[in-house]
Amino acid sequence: MRSNGKTLVLGLGNIIMRDEGLGVRACEHLAQRYRLPDNVTVLDGGTLGLDLLPYLEGVTDLLIIDAVNAGAPPGSLVRLANEQIPQTLALKTSMHQVGLQELLAVMALRGQTPPRVVLWGMEPLILEPGLDLSEPVLANLDTLVASVVAELRSWGIPVSDPLKAS
Repeated sequence: MRSNGKTLVLGLGNIIMRDEGLGVRACEHLAQRYRLPDNVTVLDGGTLGLDLLPYLEGVTDLLIIDAVNAGAPPGSLVRLANEQIPQTLALKTSMHQVGLQELLAVMALRGQTPPRVVLWGMEPLILEPGLDLSEPVLANLDTLVASVVAELRSWGIPVSDPLKAS
């Protein structure tokens, strides 16, 4: 299905808690390496929770990137869509996922849930103070971002090939 509406790529996480900051780091990676059309916004949502509601107004396609506790080996990619997302968030990796769960619930109550909501994430290894991603998460960061790009392209969004580092 082609996306002609407003698309939001939302990176979540706390960057001072190592793998917990995966969503933010993946969004930085995406924004630095790819060119996206004007109707696509890449947003560092950090741990804002319900404070993100204004950014979601009018969004037709929502792609969330986050650390996800799915019981898989660290560094494993996870893709969840629509109804699968709240079910998985019942197994919280971190406090900000409470905010994401509430955010999705409030959007549903207001009748503002985007028709398409996908969460791309990765199983974390280390959720303690520090700035660096763990080795298995860092090793799969490019694969995660490539999966996000492939998802956006499957929605009919023209994403450029990776930009050359200068």
